[in-house]
Amino acid sequence: MSQSRSQIHATAIALDGRAALLIGPPGSGKSDLALRCILQGAWIDGRHCLATLLADDQVVVDRSGGGLVARAPDTIAGRIEVRGLGIIDMPSVPAAEIGLAVELVAPVAVDRFPEAGSTWPLLGAAVPLLRVSAFEASAHLKVLLALARGLPSA
Repeated sequence: MSQSRSQIHATAIALDGRAALLIGPPGSGKSDLALRCILQGAWIDGRHCLATLLADDQVVVDRSGGGLVARAPDTIAGRIEVRGLGIIDMPSVPAAEIGLAVELVAPVAVDRFPEAGSTWPLLGAAVPLLRVSAFEASAHLKVLLALARGLPSA
């Protein structure tokens, strides 16, 4: 029998009911990238897309039907760590279906033309995977574009 719930070290944001999991080691820029997706957003297809916080630092993931749903543990819901400011309250959504995993990597590890169909395994599911360098100026734009449109299939 496969596992149906997990709590992972990640940050999650949501856009249009779909969540992106930002994954990487401590200090890799997960919260910083989430903050830029939330506060700066991106113009995509003629509309200003602003993400909403789902969870920071810890994400509870449940298998639900054919998909995966992310939510914040109750103790940290609606809070995000902003380095230099501390932990602050932030409007958040209670849950969203996971549509994307974003692995934060060094700039040299970002493929110019990534392999189509890259995935990240989670609770027996294959989550579409995007690799970005968190502190690159356009990182939040790439995350929101992939979350809004999906990853290219070829």
